[in-house]
Amino acid sequence: MGTVLVVDGANVVGTRPDGWWKDRAGAARRLHEQLLVADLPHDTVVLVLEGGAKGGVRAGRDAHVRTVHAPKDGDSEIERQVDTAVAAGHRVTVVTADRFLQARVQGKGAMAMSPSWLLDHL
Repeated sequence: MGTVLVVDGANVVGTRPDGWWKDRAGAARRLHEQLLVADLPHDTVVLVLEGGAKGGVRAGRDAHVRTVHAPKDGDSEIERQVDTAVAAGHRVTVVTADRFLQARVQGKGAMAMSPSWLLDHL
């Protein structure tokens, strides 16, 4: 049994007023780079990107970070990632500020943390 951290890329990037809205792809790339070097207490980090942010990081695995491009909305893809990880027996934590998404993933057996928790670890 491993630990999986699922990151709502749009939500985490959106919490910092650093001009991300002018360059969504660049903001996603910076977050990805931070996740690669962070000392997080998880075996695997899944970064879920949607919309224009997908242009900043290719889908696939880089070390312990797996980037997923949401085919539609990020929330549905996050829930799908949670379902897959929980079914495989992993302990899952989701980072998002979306309270409705937090409630849904907690109902699936995952923990939910705020973006500030993750940013404190980066």
